[in-house]
Formats: sequence, C-alpha cells, structure tokens
Amino acid sequence: MKIFSVIICFIALFFISCSKDNPVSYNPSVSGPLSVEFDNIAGSDDLQLISGMYTDVNGEHFSVSKLKYYVSNFSLVRSDGTVYTVPQDSCYFLIDESDESTHEPTLHVPEGEYRAINFILGVDSLHSTLDKNLRPGILNPDTHDDMYFGVDSGYVFFNLEGNSNSSPTGTFEYHLGGYGGSTVPVINNIKKISLDLTQRGMPQVKRGKETNIHLMIDVLKLFDGDMLISISGDPEIGFEQRSVDASNNLPAMIDHDHTEN
Repeated sequence: MKIFSVIICFIALFFISCSKDNPVSYNPSVSGPLSVEFDNIAGSDDLQLISGMYTDVNGEHFSVSKLKYYVSNFSLVRSDGTVYTVPQDSCYFLIDESDESTHEPTLHVPEGEYRAINFILGVDSLHSTLDKNLRPGILNPDTHDDMYFGVDSGYVFFNLEGNSNSSPTGTFEYHLGGYGGSTVPVINNIKKISLDLTQRGMPQVKRGKETNIHLMIDVLKLFDGDMLISISGDPEIGFEQRSVDASNNLPAMIDHDHTEN
C-alpha cells in the first residue's frame, strides 16, 4: 500500500512539473472567440420582465417591463499590460432583456491571457453624429426609435421602464443618454467601464476554444448611488439634468462575476 501511494505521488509530481515546464502558448497573430455575457439581475434575484417584483433602496416595490442598453468600444488589457482594441465596426451591441440572443455578444481577439476589459456604456460621439446611412442595424435610429432622442441628444444609452405603485402614474421610465452634442454643448452621459479580471478568473483565449466573461448587471444599483433615485420622486427621467445623477450610478451596476475558460 505504501509503495502504491509513493507511485501515485510520483505521477502527480510528474504532471505538476510538466504543467509548469509547458505553460499555455499563444499565437497573437491568430484570433479566438471571447464572449461577454451580460446577466441582468435585481439584487440576489435574476431579473424577470413583467412577472418579477423587486424592492429598491427606498423601499419602493416595482416590476420591470423593459431593459435595454448599448455597450460599445471594447478593449482588453493583456497580462503583460499591453492593450488590444477591438475594431469599432465589430463592437457595438444592444443588450435587450427580452431577447436572450443579445445577452452574450462575441468578440474576436488575438490569442492570449487578459487581465482587464474596458468598454463604453452607450454610444460614442463619432457614431452619434454619423450620417444615418452609415449607422445600420442596431444603430439605425429609424428601426430602434425607442433608443434614440435626436440629433443633438443622440442615443438612449440605458432604457429602463416598469410599473410601481410608488409612481404617481403607476409607471416609471428612465431614458438615460447624451453624448455632448454636435452643434451646441449638451449633457454627456457616456460612461467608460473598466473591470479588473484578475480576481475571478482571467480569460485565456485560444482559437477553437470557447471563453466567456460573465458580468452581472444589478438594476437595483441604479437607485442606490452617490445620488439616490426614487420612483416616487423621479418617475420619469429623460434628456435633462437629473439624468446626470442617475447616469453616474450606472457603472456600479456592472460587476465581473466569473470567467469560463
């Protein structure tokens, strides 16, 4: 029995040694898929449209009928500190809670290990001012008019709607956006999100292998930030100064939960 145990230990040490001597090799000239999952929640509960009932920091009960938001301009920081910027024409996404196919957009990035991810919550000023014909698909204001204010105010970056007895009308609408304006200076609510991936798993991207960064987006944190937002006091927030306070709460909603390699 002792001899058998010694043999098992020897084999284990052999494979550990081989693993250290043969680290994963990456070819930076080859790309692999990296999906980024946006998992919408409300506190400890999975977000359920219409049927889910939630309570914000103010003690107000509410349900959600719509949750949509833009994410764009992705870049990733490699383990050596260098940055890979995803080409702009392939990194604009509209996350729609009602459409599960939009929850996990896929980026194609060079093979490697990445320690951080950066992106914009919203749409940058350049793409907000392009000719409409150069903004197809999810950026087309005509086919996504619920996510667009107008020329100077641009896109609705974050759209949350629902029902609550705390609202004077029984409903609430938070349409947050604004890129700074093209002809006159106006509200700029573009938010850059930077997430450290070292604590809960760094993605190791390889061609032919699936890798996923799993993010949690907690809508309750919209109400609970440096500026408290209440449904009773703010049943509607649109393109107005109050949207700055609400938008400043948005980055805290987003958290890296884990990575699947």
